[in-house]
Amino acid sequence: MIDFFTRGGPLMYPILLCSVIGWAIFMERIFAFIKVRRKLRPLQNAVKDLLHKDKAKEALDLCTQNKSPLARILIVVLKNRGCQRSYLKSLAEEVGEREAVFLQRYLGLLGTIANITPLLGLLGTVLGMIKAFNVIATEGMGTPATLGGGISEALITTAAGLTVAVPMILLHRYLSSRSERLVLELEEATMQVVDLVEN
Repeated sequence: MIDFFTRGGPLMYPILLCSVIGWAIFMERIFAFIKVRRKLRPLQNAVKDLLHKDKAKEALDLCTQNKSPLARILIVVLKNRGCQRSYLKSLAEEVGEREAVFLQRYLGLLGTIANITPLLGLLGTVLGMIKAFNVIATEGMGTPATLGGGISEALITTAAGLTVAVPMILLHRYLSSRSERLVLELEEATMQVVDLVEN
């Protein structure tokens, strides 16, 4: 495996780095999404129970201690309880947009990695072919042994670039869809609380 990697040439290192960064982003986002979802329903239900008992102050204290995206949205809603629904909704949407940015953190970088790794593989292909043609220019047609290094480098970097890019595209799509679902769940949970605190 090490021999295969070294025969791919210098561009194998940035391709490997892209793979490591991409998988690190995937794992970090998965754990972040699990953490957000784990806190979402219990907090929503607890706040709704407290509001049904006219304990808005306790609900606000609970959200202040929770430190989750839903809690940060509900803090604004609870601090402005008694206002009209349209005003509460606009406040919740403003905070919700900032929380959506948090949920989509690093996804742009993951998408960039998915896009550039095939290009790195293509660049490796070009460099490998240049090396092969340099052999032809200096030695005539050369031999399979002399031409093999450049052609091997070209094919290995192409394969490596695609091998990294395909999973990164799938991971990016998966994380994007999960973040969108979480944003919708946050919006739904927030609107249920808004309905309880509006004027």
